[in-house]
Amino acid sequence: MPPSPSPNAAAPSASPSRHTLSVLSANIQAGSSTQAYREYVSRSWSHVLPAGKRDNLAAIARTVAPFDIVGLQESDPGSMRSGFNNQTRVLAEAAHFPFWSHQPNRSIARIAGSANGLLSRMAPTEVLDYPLPGRIAGRGVLMARYGGDDGLTVAVAHLSLGAQSRHAQLAFLAELLGDAPHAVLMGDFNCHHEAKEMQVLYRRTRLEPPACTHLTFPSWRPARCLDHILIGGVACSGLRTLVAGRSDHLAIAVDIEVDAHLVESRPAARAAGA
Repeated sequence: MPPSPSPNAAAPSASPSRHTLSVLSANIQAGSSTQAYREYVSRSWSHVLPAGKRDNLAAIARTVAPFDIVGLQESDPGSMRSGFNNQTRVLAEAAHFPFWSHQPNRSIARIAGSANGLLSRMAPTEVLDYPLPGRIAGRGVLMARYGGDDGLTVAVAHLSLGAQSRHAQLAFLAELLGDAPHAVLMGDFNCHHEAKEMQVLYRRTRLEPPACTHLTFPSWRPARCLDHILIGGVACSGLRTLVAGRSDHLAIAVDIEVDAHLVESRPAARAAGA
């Protein structure tokens, strides 16, 4: 993978047989607003009540709108804290994405829920989801394929806090993506891209660590590299971070260049919003 240029560098122009896709990954904290550590306590009500989330989701929609493929983590699938709205659908409609899917992973008595989400400008040929292993259930990976057998595979995941569980989850992801010739894996990994448990992913897949480190947490004073977009079998450029509403994570984005046939629009195997 070539070194990433600075965020201000111009992206390479695509030839007629190539296509440039802009990809973004964002942990949206279920639309909650956190701008200081003390707000985890002072704004704890936002984790069970819907108030204040509409404007924040509108700001997130403006951030994701310019992109071709967006992976979401901590998107509420429809509980009391989101006003029983599926936040992935809300963002898809607000940012005019024709295709979206979500994977609910955790629900707490209809008070709060958490899901991975995928927004796409192109119709995937297939959308799959799998639970991830771990000591505590409630983590998963949402995967979409574009094009034919040699097409582009895009996966969205939110990994556990514990290193032992992350190792098992990354081994599962390595098995899932091991045969993918062109792959993007993105999400909140809760660890640095050079962490020991990440090595199983690099050994068993074509995915590679990024050429440089981007700090994403906490969003108001980034000090940790927790959110990643890993690329395998495709050229990439322009790795950068963005503010997505008032989440406690910065979003991360990259441009990838793929063969045009890999993203040809075909009838989706699973309809938008399935």
